[in-house]
Amino acid sequence: MTNYVWLIPTLPLAGFLINGLLGSRMPKKVISWIGNLTIFGSFAFAVALYVHMMATPALSEEGIHNILFPWLNVGGFHVNFAFLFDRISGTMTLMVAGVGFLIHVYSVGYMAEEEGYFRYFSYLNLFMFAMLTLVLADNLLLMFVGWEGVGLCSYLLIGFYYTTKVASDAGKKAFLVNRIGDFGFLLGMFLLFYLFGTLQFPQMQEVILSNHLAPELTTGLITVATLLLFVGAVGKSAQLPLYVWLPDAMAGPTPVSALIHAATMVTSGVYMIVRLNFLFQLTPNTLLIVAWVGGITALFAATIGTVQNDIKKVLAYSTISQLGYMFLGLGVGAFVAGFFHIITHSFFKALLFLGSGSVIHAMHHAYHHAGVHDKDPQDIRNMGGLRKFMPVTYWTFLVATLAISGFPIFSGFFSKDEILWKAFASGHNYLWAIGAVAALLTSFYMFRLVYVAFLGKFRGAEKEEEALHESPRSMTIPLTILGILAAIGGFIGIPHIFHLPNVLDKVLEPLIPAVNPVHYLHNVSTEWKMMGISVAIAIAGWLIAGSLYRKESTVPDKLATGSLGYIYKLVLNKYYVDEIYSVLVIRPVKRIGDFFWYYIDVILIDGAVNLAGMLATCCGRVIGLFQNGSVKMYAFSMLTGILILFWIFVG
Repeated sequence: MTNYVWLIPTLPLAGFLINGLLGSRMPKKVISWIGNLTIFGSFAFAVALYVHMMATPALSEEGIHNILFPWLNVGGFHVNFAFLFDRISGTMTLMVAGVGFLIHVYSVGYMAEEEGYFRYFSYLNLFMFAMLTLVLADNLLLMFVGWEGVGLCSYLLIGFYYTTKVASDAGKKAFLVNRIGDFGFLLGMFLLFYLFGTLQFPQMQEVILSNHLAPELTTGLITVATLLLFVGAVGKSAQLPLYVWLPDAMAGPTPVSALIHAATMVTSGVYMIVRLNFLFQLTPNTLLIVAWVGGITALFAATIGTVQNDIKKVLAYSTISQLGYMFLGLGVGAFVAGFFHIITHSFFKALLFLGSGSVIHAMHHAYHHAGVHDKDPQDIRNMGGLRKFMPVTYWTFLVATLAISGFPIFSGFFSKDEILWKAFASGHNYLWAIGAVAALLTSFYMFRLVYVAFLGKFRGAEKEEEALHESPRSMTIPLTILGILAAIGGFIGIPHIFHLPNVLDKVLEPLIPAVNPVHYLHNVSTEWKMMGISVAIAIAGWLIAGSLYRKESTVPDKLATGSLGYIYKLVLNKYYVDEIYSVLVIRPVKRIGDFFWYYIDVILIDGAVNLAGMLATCCGRVIGLFQNGSVKMYAFSMLTGILILFWIFVG
């Protein structure tokens, strides 16, 4: 069994090839079965491998190393095409494959009436192959292949509705912005090879543990390398200033948003830092930058989420904010807490996106039934009272809202509270305060979403209301399973003050050593107080949202148009960041490009080519005057030539 780790990413690749090459000639049911079974096969095999690994002491310590073949062997550069299934990558694989499978099942119902059905499932399978390759890679180079693969698939899936300009532009934007971060990742990888002579994770860790690194490398070049890798993480995981691609990515199908932009791809940057925790722990300056970028991003995106009216845009900015929390945790040295939030976030955020897809699905059918074509099915201001028509969607969405808001016993409570506590206990009080305010805003905008979309009265016409209905079982069953996981998933990381086993800590501790206890303030009573403050923050956000949106109220409109109207407009327009980028980056680059295009390409290069053609044409025309087929002209030319030669030689 240990020699077949490669099957986990290869099964989705097989699904991509079958559906991609033959899907246009197969019925939808066959396409969906192939697309779903390949992912389920990966998940089932990952579960079996994980159980076997944890039950075998030797494998549990070192993981399962599956070398397929020598990949590159150039001079002193040796890299194998190899996978590493250990406690970190194995846990991540279970999450990616498990949540990915549920989203595939959901897609069967959601995409049933869409054109390009086989293309959708083939892209989805290709994405899973790339993501699992990224997770299971035993070296940075293979990880980079998966890293670029998920970027490509993101472009394909975001731009799935490529006939619409919004979707095609969003796909290109995601691809280009990610390239900026990927360039940093590439430079960091080159620098690490220069320092370590290898790109394989176990070998790099061995070099560090053997103390063969000079102190100046630790404080200098390794810091530069980790900062460059973090630039890659900023792009892939949508942090300031490279977050701008993710909100626009909502132009893709909603299951794509759930898979790529909630559960898998956007957590790649966080996973990369966790995977290389042994390297980042050597660079406290890098970790401090990671923490501050994460904290500021969490607060910045949360403020924007409070006023958005597109249900998917609210969740998009929520995703950016939650990713900021993960980086905040990593930056204060709480690597397990950051990884824990990856897992809980995958449950409740995938559920929120799929729940929003269920709502959009119902609103779209309602508008189609009523013959309405000018209303946006994603605008929460057109909704209201959906709880009555969509009970499964409502209750699961509410569970996910309680989880992301940090209400006790729900999954997000444990992971978010752990991050906030570690930020406070490590002495970063300002970072804790930023995280606390972001948590308050998170609770507020999520309950605002629940009140406006699901409670109260339906804001549409009676004919629209008649057509509202719950989604099919292929969509509600994944919602229910994710709802259960969002409710109880946090129990794998129960805080130690409860004196109960912390499963995740126990699993990851051999590969992610606990940070030196001296760095943390150990005071049980203080930890209880901080946990109480976290709960109070979640409740406060709920109460504020309830006071403003539980009933029809004019207060929000007054705030938006009153003395605070300019602030509302600023936040509603996302601080005009895209417009600023357009003025400072896009337009200057375009002008420079236009300059070089006109003067270098058109004038110089095209001009030289055109001049050569013109000279050849002119010469041909001159010669053509004499080569006109006239015998008299040929005789005259010969006579003239003879006379000239006679004059030269005789005269």
